[in-house]
Amino acid sequence: MINWLEQIAWNEQGLIPVIAQDVHTGVVLMFAWMNREALQLSVKEQRAVYWSRSRNRLWFKGEESGNIQHLKDIRLDCDNDVILLKVEQQGGVACHTGRESCFYQQLQQENWVAVDPVLKDPATLYKK
Repeated sequence: MINWLEQIAWNEQGLIPVIAQDVHTGVVLMFAWMNREALQLSVKEQRAVYWSRSRNRLWFKGEESGNIQHLKDIRLDCDNDVILLKVEQQGGVACHTGRESCFYQQLQQENWVAVDPVLKDPATLYKK
């Protein structure tokens, strides 16, 4: 039997793209990356753990802000190269800008316009 991690089509860097979606509303919250360790930890701890390419380390979602993503379901797409996490977003904010979703900019007449409100001041979310 093939190990479930071996069935994933990891990219050249050993990563897989991940979409986080609110399990209750269906809102797409964010996009991130996972490596094997991040995915294994996510399953073990039942919370979203990502791979931060900018910090080159594991990123436990909510480690600074407290806005943890509690894992409710994991799906793998038909090509085995994208993961969908259905999560319960603690605090109602997934984006570092203080918004519910990272996808808050809408194309309007060839301009990107912020259409979703800031729910929490980003300065109060992060301790750095």
